Amino acid sequence: MSNTIFQQFDLSGRSVVITGAGGALCGAMADALGTMGVKVAVLDVSAEQAEVRANWIVRAGGEAMPLACDVLDREQLARCYAQVSDAWGPPELLINGAGGNDPRGSTTVEFAEAGANPEVSFFDLDPGGFRHVFDLNFMGTFLATQVFSRGMVDAGKGSIVNISSMSAFTPLTKVAAYSGAKAAVSNFTQWLAVHLAHVGVRVNALAPGFFMTEQLRFLHVDQATGELLPRARQVIAHTPMGRYGEPDDLIGALVWLLSDASRFVTGVVVPVDGGFSSFAI
Repeated sequence: MSNTIFQQFDLSGRSVVITGAGGALCGAMADALGTMGVKVAVLDVSAEQAEVRANWIVRAGGEAMPLACDVLDREQLARCYAQVSDAWGPPELLINGAGGNDPRGSTTVEFAEAGANPEVSFFDLDPGGFRHVFDLNFMGTFLATQVFSRGMVDAGKGSIVNISSMSAFTPLTKVAAYSGAKAAVSNFTQWLAVHLAHVGVRVNALAPGFFMTEQLRFLHVDQATGELLPRARQVIAHTPMGRYGEPDDLIGALVWLLSDASRFVTGVVVPVDGGFSSFAI
């Protein structure tokens, strides 16, 4: 029985495409899967970051190829699909990790006030910035899935994991565009899971809570003193486990969703948040 269970989690020999793999969270996923014997296509808008990540996997004994790719450019995605397919066959696994925020899609205050205000409220948001956040998070997921899932459908098997956010469940103050875009990713995950259910392709998502990436460190930590800023203290106060997540905290849930261990699981969005979504005053 135990050997059978371990076999269900075995991903060795399979190939995965990871968008945004040059970043901290998806980079950790790429590293972990590479050590498990998965052939990793490292896609990132930065060719340099993709190269660094792929080289690390190869030095650790894994197999990886770096591919510079803008997930909003369908032609680039198609070229990457062809390169991966030529080397390893059509990919069996896809992680849609490319995303992020744009200050132009966020307010600087939690509440709007009447009258003149030097802060950025809802009425001051830049439509271009707002649209950019939606494009990067939602359209990047949509386009990459359109391209890379085709071979999965033809093969009658595959697993797709999208990266949503806890802000998709309950929108965080200030980050209006990002919260809305991640809610769209969660909704799309459920829709696509139903659409592909008869062709053997499962679609799920991870919803990370607050993870101390370099981008978040810049926003949540005083760069001079290293102390947590007020918003960061709010985060910790509302996270029952009392800490930020580390990139490796996502790996267990990721492997479960990618592997046959979750073969009857599709259309779910799994919180990995230290209890943040369960906490209420």
